[in-house]
Amino acid sequence: MLERIFKLKAHNTSVKTELIAGATTFMVMAYIIAVNPSILSSVGMDHSAVLIATCIATFVGTMLMALLANLPFVISAGMGLNAFFAYTVCEGMGYSWKLALLAVFVEGVIFLIIALTPLRSWIADSIPLSLKQAITVGIGLFIAFIGLQNGGLVVEGSTLVTAVNLRSDFHTSGICALLAVFGIVLAFIFHIKKVPGGLLFSVLVSWGMGMLCQAVGLYVPNEAAGYASLYPTFGMTDFSTLGETAGALFRVDFSDVSFFGFVMVIVSFLFVDLYDTMGTLIGVSMKAGMLDEQGRLPAIRPALASNSIAMMVGSCLGCSTTSPFVESAAGVGAGGRTGLTAITTGFLFLASMFFAPIFTSIPSFATAPPLIVVGFLMFSGVTDIKFGEKDWLSAIPAYICIIVMPLFYSISEGISLGVISYVVLNLVCGKRKNVNPVMIVLALLFLLKYCFI
Repeated sequence: MLERIFKLKAHNTSVKTELIAGATTFMVMAYIIAVNPSILSSVGMDHSAVLIATCIATFVGTMLMALLANLPFVISAGMGLNAFFAYTVCEGMGYSWKLALLAVFVEGVIFLIIALTPLRSWIADSIPLSLKQAITVGIGLFIAFIGLQNGGLVVEGSTLVTAVNLRSDFHTSGICALLAVFGIVLAFIFHIKKVPGGLLFSVLVSWGMGMLCQAVGLYVPNEAAGYASLYPTFGMTDFSTLGETAGALFRVDFSDVSFFGFVMVIVSFLFVDLYDTMGTLIGVSMKAGMLDEQGRLPAIRPALASNSIAMMVGSCLGCSTTSPFVESAAGVGAGGRTGLTAITTGFLFLASMFFAPIFTSIPSFATAPPLIVVGFLMFSGVTDIKFGEKDWLSAIPAYICIIVMPLFYSISEGISLGVISYVVLNLVCGKRKNVNPVMIVLALLFLLKYCFI
């Protein structure tokens, strides 16, 4: 039956290879089970509920990817997109997490329409390559900055932000910051050594070191100051917590919601997710030799549709925007070539939600290393941007986009100013042919946002 469904022989693979590849992908990206609840709970969402929602959304999206597209890719809560959800939409713009979930749902509907119509290729070709690359780089810096904050290494100071004083409150913030540094170094070593599941191991080892520090008295819990015991909580998952977030998007209070603001949130979600999704699908497919002679992925329509459905399901349950994970390349590297790889990973995620009490005990200093490493991986794309004098009309907007995201603490601001500066510079400098109608419409929408919000 597996041969008939997944055409294993035609893809030159076997059940054993696919199962191993699926387990490899899970080990590499399982950190999201701890990181996504950590990020979204910072804006008031229930930690356990987000974990359960993340696992279910991952399972649904990945199963669809496997059965509709027969591809070895895993869909889960996208890094960068969850940061945009929490730190830009909720904290920066002041919107509730319920409204943010509604924006994700609407984005999923629009994404599905795009996936099933010619709009897919039209929109994909409208944004200049330099801005696509800059968005990825900027999000990488933003994620790294958040990781430094979560690890307690960057704190408020007279210069807006400054390095933590390790000697001040050493038994709480000081030792946590040192453990974060230990985890970051370990995560990069694992990455350099290509250790399967290195990011997850860095989380677990850092956490283990924290428990050891607590046992010998180097770390002293202080609940009043926000430093809880590092020992894990064992027990069955309380699935009733899902009621805190499930269906919350249908209980939004629109009294203080700006129409243009809400539209901009949706556009920003869609903008980032569309290019991140297509970039991941094409990039990993290229590594696996799945592209046709024209460099296209034959199953891209069902793949994009799978992601859009995962978004809608996830937002209804309490999960941020989903996206195909670039870590799927680990499974491809282990020989995975069909949807059986994805199904294996999907079931492992589904099983993980039964251990929510353990995952919810993981401290923020232990989840900081994956953010730093993922930030590095995204930032590495800066070398693809051309900064020569003849490329200034595209390089300057890319530069603005990159620096604005971490410095303004907003992914959407980086996208907005990147698009506006690209259109304005090219039109003023007489390069009208470089600007297509889609870019002009986007620039006008972003300008309206600054005028009316």
